[in-house]
Amino acid sequence: MKKLLFTITLFFAVASLNARDKFFSVQGKEIVDPNGKPFLIKGTNLGNWLVPEGYMFKFKRTNSPYMIHDMLGQLIGPTEAAKFWDTFLENYITHDDIRSLKKMGVNSIRVPFNYKLFTVEDYMGRNDASRGFKLLDRVISWCKAEGVYVILDMHCAPGGQTGDNIDDGYGYPFLFESKEDQKLAIDIWRSIAKRYAKESIIIGYDLLNEPVAHYFDSKTLNPLIVPLYKEMTAAIRSVDKNHIIFYGGSQWNTNFNIFSELLDKNAVYTFHKYGDKPDFGSIKRFIEFRDKFNAPIYIGETGENTDEWVREFRELLEKHNIGWHFWPYKKLDSPKNISSVQLPDNYQILIDYAEANRGSYKEIRELKVDRAAIKKILKQYLENIKYKNCEPNQGYIKALGLNLD
Repeated sequence: MKKLLFTITLFFAVASLNARDKFFSVQGKEIVDPNGKPFLIKGTNLGNWLVPEGYMFKFKRTNSPYMIHDMLGQLIGPTEAAKFWDTFLENYITHDDIRSLKKMGVNSIRVPFNYKLFTVEDYMGRNDASRGFKLLDRVISWCKAEGVYVILDMHCAPGGQTGDNIDDGYGYPFLFESKEDQKLAIDIWRSIAKRYAKESIIIGYDLLNEPVAHYFDSKTLNPLIVPLYKEMTAAIRSVDKNHIIFYGGSQWNTNFNIFSELLDKNAVYTFHKYGDKPDFGSIKRFIEFRDKFNAPIYIGETGENTDEWVREFRELLEKHNIGWHFWPYKKLDSPKNISSVQLPDNYQILIDYAEANRGSYKEIRELKVDRAAIKKILKQYLENIKYKNCEPNQGYIKALGLNLD
């Protein structure tokens, strides 16, 4: 009897362990969930939270994270700017946001992050190398509570991988010409993979967002992307053999010609699409890639369009079994996303300063600034970004095939 009880106990212990250790994986052209069933990604990107973008603040010239931070420093000083970002990070994405997304029918989110959150480099007013994990741990815990899966996306890599404002760099993809920057990016991915190796709410890791923009010499730079992907993959697999790895194409994630082989047995290839007609021709080459390599594809970013376009493109993607994360979840005073942030009173004052010439100290000094008014605008903005104060765009939500409250 004791032997039988021991056997039964061992069986359930192993079964429980196996249940906890199940992860997303790839079977041919399909992404499958921890239970081995096909899984079609349906969700949104938490853009602007860990990687602020100027256009989401209605700025044009002041458009990268460090430019926005420098502008705030000029307006309210470095100490108050740091406090602004602390509150921004607390308010912009909360458990309420994740809970609401789950209720709508979102099954997953993509979380863009800046590598600086994992270093002592100044970013958003602080230089705490543990901050990245604190923030990711927090959103992951909310997603676990609500049953929303997660893809982690290195949106800003050391040196810059894109060469535009979205990588918070210096206007060129220096990452591919710097071994030091590459090592840092690899080390950060290794540390992330090690920390979350056993976390089954995570689908996987999106290695580099939109490497090498179309402005640059693609003949020289494109061949450097896959070798770096392979080094990142080896680093991740040294500590985490569980999660899917997502590989993006070059030129805004639209060029899959850089791939001549499968880079990992548990891989998904991710493309981005904005502005094209929502027809088969816009996705044909990615489907052909999927068929040729017998590997899953998924669209990590799309949207920023009318409700009609969003509906047509979303239905097209689903018809061809392509999962999606539309961009972004939340934005200031916009109908082209799930949630709209109300514009603060007198916000044009902040926009005018952001668009002004501030290339020298003389130009900065000569700008007339009502600092009291600026502080009031920023305070209201930080209140408006809270979930309870945002307005759901019902037409957009319906276009995504999600549930209205």
